[in-house]
Amino acid sequence: MSEPFQHRARKRFGQNFLHDAGVIHRILRSIAPKEGQHVLEIGPGQGALTEGLVDSGAKLDVIELDLDLIPQLKWRFGLKPNFSLHQGDALKFDFASLVGAEDDKLRVVGNLPYNISTPLIFHLLDHAPIIQDMHFMLQKEVVERLAAEPGNGDWGRLSIMVQYFCRVDYLFTVGPGAFNPPPKVESAIVRLVPYSELPYPAKDHRVLERIVREAFNQRRKTLRNTLRALMSVEDIEAAGVDPTLRPEQLNVADFVRLANRLSEISADTAQGPSA
Repeated sequence: MSEPFQHRARKRFGQNFLHDAGVIHRILRSIAPKEGQHVLEIGPGQGALTEGLVDSGAKLDVIELDLDLIPQLKWRFGLKPNFSLHQGDALKFDFASLVGAEDDKLRVVGNLPYNISTPLIFHLLDHAPIIQDMHFMLQKEVVERLAAEPGNGDWGRLSIMVQYFCRVDYLFTVGPGAFNPPPKVESAIVRLVPYSELPYPAKDHRVLERIVREAFNQRRKTLRNTLRALMSVEDIEAAGVDPTLRPEQLNVADFVRLANRLSEISADTAQGPSA
């Protein structure tokens, strides 16, 4: 029986529907969902990945923003006992509401619209303690930034803040022809695995965000210039970092040391002079 639904991709939702069976199977092999696991799919679209996810026996929650796609998803998967559909905006969704038992962790999957990919990843990182891993289809350029290393031109705010929380694996590239309509750029699959214990914990990750933002506002300048409003040269050196370096030359541990030094300075200032 053919599907009683026709849906045209909507530009305002950044929709490009995956249709290449080979790519779909390769993504599903990379995720390897299993019975007993809890999978969350963001933006299932027309269900290209959903079918394999639900057939794995995993408990599957899906979040879809486009109201016009809801009937199609209900028609295809609504009777499956392990399938739950949520209509809403993933950027505003409370992912913690999906988790029941204390040891329940989400495996997050999504072919993310390019225009919301970065804010959505940061929204998910706010829930890192309840996430086992994340597999995303993103614009190739974004994945290259996520997986970049210090000294690389792609190394920047996104690389540092995501790698602070997660291990990042660039899995494989996907050409435009795998989608309908084909996007104008290449895509790639990335795996993000939140650390159970942060390798370089910051005293306050908001201070880390501030340091990284200030440093990369003028990425061609040295730290002594870019961080001038926050830290003196002496404080940068006290953190064990060379103030003559440019921000792209520092790794995550270096930025955490700078952030922790700034947290100490702020705490000392707040306490005021000792009696």
